[in-house]
Amino acid sequence: MTTSQPSGARRNASVSLRRALTILEHVRFLPVESGGATLTQLAVALEVNKSTVLRLATPLLEFGLLMRDRDTGRFRLGAAALALGQAYLDQLDLRSVAATHLRELMRRTGHTCHLVVLEGSDVVYADKVENTATVRMGSRIGARMPAYRTAVGKAILAYSPPDLVTDVLNAGLDPATRTTITDPEVFRGELSRVRERGYAIDDRENEPEVRCVAAPVFDHNSDPVAAISVSSLASRLPAARVRELGPHVASVAARVSAVLRAPNSEGAP
Repeated sequence: MTTSQPSGARRNASVSLRRALTILEHVRFLPVESGGATLTQLAVALEVNKSTVLRLATPLLEFGLLMRDRDTGRFRLGAAALALGQAYLDQLDLRSVAATHLRELMRRTGHTCHLVVLEGSDVVYADKVENTATVRMGSRIGARMPAYRTAVGKAILAYSPPDLVTDVLNAGLDPATRTTITDPEVFRGELSRVRERGYAIDDRENEPEVRCVAAPVFDHNSDPVAAISVSSLASRLPAARVRELGPHVASVAARVSAVLRAPNSEGAP
């Protein structure tokens, strides 16, 4: 028969764990150029003596969450901390992460919202949330569309490597409507404007009666992994309204990027 741990012991263990986690937090937020935290700095931060810091740091060092420089004695995050962070990122499902934000965006705008990823020279619709009380959009999850003539495609390509953009241009810019951009240099200029304002616009370039505004979603490597958009019939989404929605869509995309641990995600909560 086992006996439960005394409440005092459990309380002490909880305090020790919190202090150990505080060490990790303190080290995590130090600038890279600092070279790590000294024993004295950690003792001051935790308001304990140095021997207590060493006791708390010992299991963190053993499990590789912390490392200590042999020459300077400074503490830095260890390789196991990176492994934990990567494991967290690997288990994030982009569609699940974006779902709540897409629904909220649809409720605020009253228009259809999409989550889209880039595959080759095409975009693929990964998720869709629409207001069934209004006009239904013809897009469907899993459908593909040439990236160059969509707002979501331009939002991703604007932040993609130049060679990827060149591949898209080399594949051809065939017109789908009278407003489709078909000149490579004009298209490059459009991508530059996307970067300047933070969002992309499809003004009836993919479908003759549809307007769309989109913004990129970045991952922890600052790579554009997706885009979020708001779409509707041009009659229900005038050009002036598109420009109003642009910064808001960019803010929502930034919040999704923040969950994916993208550096410097503006608009994050």
